[in-house]
Amino acid sequence: MKYLVSCILLCLFSYSGFAQHTLQGIVREKESSAPIDGCSVYLKGSRTIFTTDSLGRFMIPNLKTGTYQLQFFSLNHKPLKTEVTVDSGTALLEFTLENTEKTLSEVTVTAPQGSFGQTRLREVEGTAIFAAKKSEVILPENLVANLATNNARQVYARVAGLNIWENDGGGLQLSIGGRGLDPNRTSNFNVRQNGYDISADALGYPESYYTPPTEALKRIKIVRGAASLQYGTQFGGLLNFEMRQPVTDRTFEVTSRQTVGSFGFFNSFNSVSGTAKKLSYYAFFQYKKADGWRPNSHFDSKTAYADIHYQLTDEAKIGLEVTHMDYLAQQPGGLSDEMFRANPRQSNRERNWFKVDWNLFNVHYDWKLNARSEINLISFGVIASRYSLGFRPNRVATVDNEAIERDLIAGNFRNWGFEGRFLNRYKLGRKDGVFLVGTRFYHGFNHSQQGIGPTGKGADFTFVEPDQLMSSDYRFPNRNVSLFAENVLFLSSKFSVTPGLRYEYIRTTADGFYGNIVRDLAGNIITITKTNEKRVNPRGFVIAGLGLSYKPSASVEFYGNISQNYRSITFSDMRIANPSAVIDPNLQDERGFSADLGVRGEKNQVLNYDLSLFALNYGNRIGEVQFYDENDRVLRKRANVGRALILGLESYGEAELLRLWQPSSDRWSWSIFGNMALIRSEYVKSQIPGVQGNEVEFAPAVNLKSGMRGGYRNLKASFQFTYLTDQFSDATNAIDGGFSAVVGRIPAYHILDFSLSWNYRWLKLEGSVNNLANEFYYTRRATGYPGPGILPSDGRAFFLTVGVKW
Repeated sequence: MKYLVSCILLCLFSYSGFAQHTLQGIVREKESSAPIDGCSVYLKGSRTIFTTDSLGRFMIPNLKTGTYQLQFFSLNHKPLKTEVTVDSGTALLEFTLENTEKTLSEVTVTAPQGSFGQTRLREVEGTAIFAAKKSEVILPENLVANLATNNARQVYARVAGLNIWENDGGGLQLSIGGRGLDPNRTSNFNVRQNGYDISADALGYPESYYTPPTEALKRIKIVRGAASLQYGTQFGGLLNFEMRQPVTDRTFEVTSRQTVGSFGFFNSFNSVSGTAKKLSYYAFFQYKKADGWRPNSHFDSKTAYADIHYQLTDEAKIGLEVTHMDYLAQQPGGLSDEMFRANPRQSNRERNWFKVDWNLFNVHYDWKLNARSEINLISFGVIASRYSLGFRPNRVATVDNEAIERDLIAGNFRNWGFEGRFLNRYKLGRKDGVFLVGTRFYHGFNHSQQGIGPTGKGADFTFVEPDQLMSSDYRFPNRNVSLFAENVLFLSSKFSVTPGLRYEYIRTTADGFYGNIVRDLAGNIITITKTNEKRVNPRGFVIAGLGLSYKPSASVEFYGNISQNYRSITFSDMRIANPSAVIDPNLQDERGFSADLGVRGEKNQVLNYDLSLFALNYGNRIGEVQFYDENDRVLRKRANVGRALILGLESYGEAELLRLWQPSSDRWSWSIFGNMALIRSEYVKSQIPGVQGNEVEFAPAVNLKSGMRGGYRNLKASFQFTYLTDQFSDATNAIDGGFSAVVGRIPAYHILDFSLSWNYRWLKLEGSVNNLANEFYYTRRATGYPGPGILPSDGRAFFLTVGVKW
C-alpha cells in the first residue's frame, strides 16, 4: 500500500513540474467592490471547478502561456464570460460581477461532482470560521456503504483516528471517540444537528441518545479540538449532522428506501421535499426494527423530521425544524471473558430493557445585512427521556431470576438555549480579514432517579415503592453563558492568522438525595437510609486559541493550531448507584489543550490527502481505576486519574487511479483510500498508585482503515478493511476482566466489509455484507447499561436495499 501511494504521489508531483504559470484572481461586486465568497469559476476545457474564498480569491495552477476562457457564476449576480492571457508577467487579476435583483433567465451549468467520500471545510462557511482548523466533511451520497444501519465503521471510515464502539447493530446510538477520548455515546464531542445541540444536556450530561439516519444526511462535519472556541469546551471538538435541504427545482419530490437484512432487520425510510415560491420543505419518516445477532436483542425505532423554510426577502429567511425519535430495545447484557470465549452469541439476560423518547425543536433566522456582513440567530430546545431497566449484578455470569426486582434508572431532560452570531468581512489597510463574534445562553434541567424496578420480564418502567426504595433522586439545573470571538487576518494572499477567545460562565447544581438499602442473605430489607445533598458550583474562565495557515498554491495548505479545552464534570460523575463502582466525591473539571500541525490538499480531482501531527494534553482526566475494598471485592473507582499526554500522527489519502491515465473517462472508475492513526499515550502524572507511566485507555497504538471502490457506469462496488491494535479500558491497564469484565484489555481486531450499488433513472439497488469474514470480536466493556461486561459486536450480516425517487 505504501509503495503504491508513493508511486502515485511521485507521478502527480512529476506531472506538476510541467506547470509554468498560476493564474490568481479576485472577484468583487461591481457596485460595492466587496469580495464575493463562493463564486464558481470555470476554466474552459478543464473538469475542475474553482471556488472563491471568503475574500473573493481563487487560484488556477499549472497553466501554460496562452489565452484562456473563464466563466463566473454566483447567486444574485449576473454571469460573466471573459478571456484572459496568461504569461510570465501575469499579475493578480480582478473581475467584477454585477449585482441583480431581477429574475434572470435560467442558466444551467453542468460539471462533474467530486467523487471523494470526504472533503474539508472552507475557511469561512456561513457564519462560522474554520480557517487553520483540522476538519473533515463526510459526503454520504458519495459512499458505497450500508447507510440503512447507520454503520459507523463504514460511514466514518475516511476520518483518521476515530475509535468506534460497535455494540448496536441497528445504529440507534453513535459512539465514537478519538485521540484517547471515551467513545461512550460520543460524549466527548459537541454533537449538533444543523448547528444546534441534540445531546441530553450539552453541559452536564453530553451523551447522544439520538442519531439522525444517515440516509437523511447531506454532510457530516467534524472539526477537531480547536472547535472549542466557537462551539464549546469539549476536548473532541464538533460533530455536526447537516440534514438534506429542500429541493428547489420542483414543488414535490418523494424518496423511498426499503431495506431487509439478517437477523430480522427491516428499515423503511421515506421522505418528501419541494419548493413552492418562497416556501420550501423537507420531511422524512423512518421505521426500523431487528431481532439482533444475539438473543434478547430486539428493537423497534421510529424517527420523524420536518424542516420548513420561508424566504422573507432576498436577504433574509426564517426556518423551523422539529425532530422526534423513540425506540424500545431489549438488551442481552454483557459477558465475562470466559463466556465470550465459549460463545460470543450467548445471552443470560432477558429482562433488560432500554427506552428513549427524544424531541428537538429549532427556530433559526438568517439575515445578510450587506455583501460583507451577515447574522445568524438560533433558538433550540430538547424535551427528552431515557429509561434503563434490568438486572446487572457485579458478577455478569450470575443467573437471572424473574422473581428478583430489577434496577431502574430514569432521566428526564428539559433544555433550551439561544445562539447568535455576527460575521463581517473587512479591510484593514491593504489587508483583508473576517471577524466573527457570538454569544450563547443555555439552560439545562435534568431530573434523574434510580431505584427498584418491577419483577418479571416485561418492559415496565415503573418504580416500586418510590417513596421508600429509591437509591437516588436528583435535580440537576445548570446555566451556561458564553461569549466568543475569532478573527481571520490575511497577512498576504498565501498566509493567514486566526486568533480566538471564549469566555464561559458555568453554574451547575445537584439537589436531591441518595439512599442505601441494606438486605440480609434472604434478600429482606434490614435498613433504609437517605442522605440529602445539595451542591452548587459556579465558575467562570477564559480559553484562547491561535491558528496559522499557509497556502503556497490553491491545491496545498500547511496549517497549525493550538486551543485550550475544558470539560465540566457530568451528572453521572456526580451520583449514580452502581454495584461495581464508586465515585470520588472530590471530582474536578478537566482542563488541557489540543494542537494540530499538518498539510492537506487536493490535486485535480485525482488525489485528496491530509497528513497531520497532533498533541492532546489532558489535565485532571476523569477515568476509572480498579481497586479492592475492605471485603476484598474488586471494584471500580471513578476519579481524576491524572494528567495524560497523547501524541499521534493522523493520515488520510484517497486517489482516483483511473484519472491518472484517462482523465475524461466517465465509464470506468477505480479509487483507493486509506487512513492511519499512530498514537503514543501516557499518564505523565498521577497521585493514584500504579497509574503513572501507564497507557491511556481507549487509545490503540495503530488505527487503520483502508479500502477501494470501483465501478462501471452506474454499477459500483466497495471493499473496506478495518484494523485496530489492543487497547485498555481503564487507567490501571488491567488485562483480565475477572468476574465483572467491566475493565480489561480489548484485543486487536480486523474487519472486512463489502458493498454494492446500482442505479437506473429513478431506481437504485444496494447490497452489503458486514463483517465478511465473520470475525468474533468486541470493542467495548460496558460499566453499566447495556452491560455490564463485554458487549460482542455483530457477526456476518447481509442487507439489501431498494430505493426509488420521483
